[in-house]
Amino acid sequence: MILLNRLNGQPFALNPDLLERAESTPDTVITLVNGAKYVVAQSLDDLAALVREHRAVILGQAQEAADHGYRTGPALVEDGEATLLHLPERGI
Repeated sequence: MILLNRLNGQPFALNPDLLERAESTPDTVITLVNGAKYVVAQSLDDLAALVREHRAVILGQAQEAADHGYRTGPALVEDGEATLLHLPERGI
């Protein structure tokens, strides 16, 4: 989640994976994939930087998990006659 501010200063968190587009009209207007629109105090450049930073953190955490041998998703395992899909255990 990224933290943004409405024009009145009220903070809110937004899942950047739901962003469809952002425009500067001159206020920054965010449109989500479901059509919802938000007007935020951050500039378009600041919003883009927040999204880049958020995604960089996610990728860094995934790389760190992979480097330490943590399973981050399902794994296909050949078992003689069949291919099994092993899901990660809860809490990992």
